[in-house]
Amino acid sequence: MSGASVIFDLRGKRVFVAGHAGMAGAAIMRRLEREDCDIIFARRRDLDLRQADAVERFMAQAKPDAVFIAAGKVGGIRANATFPADFLTDNVAIALNIISAAHRCAVKKLVYLGSSCIYPRLAPQPMSPDMLLTGPLEPSNQWYAIAKIAGIKLCEAYRLQHGDDFVSVMPTNLYGPGDNYHPEDSHVPAALLRRFHEAKISGAPSAAVWGTGLPRREFLAADDLADACVFVMKYYSGLPFLNIGTGEDLTIAEFARIVADVVSYRGAITFDPSRPDGAPRKLLDVSRINALGWRATIPLREGLQRMYADFLQRYDAIRADAEHQPAH
Repeated sequence: MSGASVIFDLRGKRVFVAGHAGMAGAAIMRRLEREDCDIIFARRRDLDLRQADAVERFMAQAKPDAVFIAAGKVGGIRANATFPADFLTDNVAIALNIISAAHRCAVKKLVYLGSSCIYPRLAPQPMSPDMLLTGPLEPSNQWYAIAKIAGIKLCEAYRLQHGDDFVSVMPTNLYGPGDNYHPEDSHVPAALLRRFHEAKISGAPSAAVWGTGLPRREFLAADDLADACVFVMKYYSGLPFLNIGTGEDLTIAEFARIVADVVSYRGAITFDPSRPDGAPRKLLDVSRINALGWRATIPLREGLQRMYADFLQRYDAIRADAEHQPAH
């Protein structure tokens, strides 16, 4: 995809994917199978990334050459509002523990995954990296955003003080196989896909979408993100972080209609303005990574079809999880 020369060759390298079981991490695992590298991961029951000593021991024993940090506590507006302390402390701890251990264990290259929510709520559109910290954050997910900003700044600080080749990427809103479909704590794509599917199954004449439907959002397939992360690992080294997205957005109402069509839900779509909208618009300026030679390639409808196939395959387990586990 790039005519540029490889800066960091993955061939023969030991590559640790933190958060390998999540949607983004699992996509990175799939993408790395096309690289001639040794993939390392640790199951949650074996390694709590929030525990510094445990992370230090793991990194010292595993001796990775490269690290992708795709781990973190994630969720939608309701989850962020309900568990602000967890979203802040868990995500700061994960970033701090892995990045500092990577430095001490002489990891050669690290890619940290942030989030587009790091930008000010009313940032000019499209949002470019120089807009970071230029205005107030969106209140509904500020705790998560602050943790992600801390991760970005940790990578920058280790590069500036120690010369570590640690870089950050900011993905836009993600969707794809392996997403969390919790009925209340999931992100927009997963929440709508499940809601429309269950409305179809039950024969409901209408299905509600949170908010007015007017905010504009950009959506990126998780497998496109994974491809971008591997691209950045191989071809980019620099202090500024890189935005990752499609460079195109649409209203939540337009997106909902596409999801409903993918699911084949034919009922009416209503909107609940009593629910929060979040930021009015979130579109990333992706010109820098495009200029380096990477572009998103998975069309929205095609990506959602892949996601729906994954959802149907896992539906019984998804429903059982929601019934037997608390939201937290």
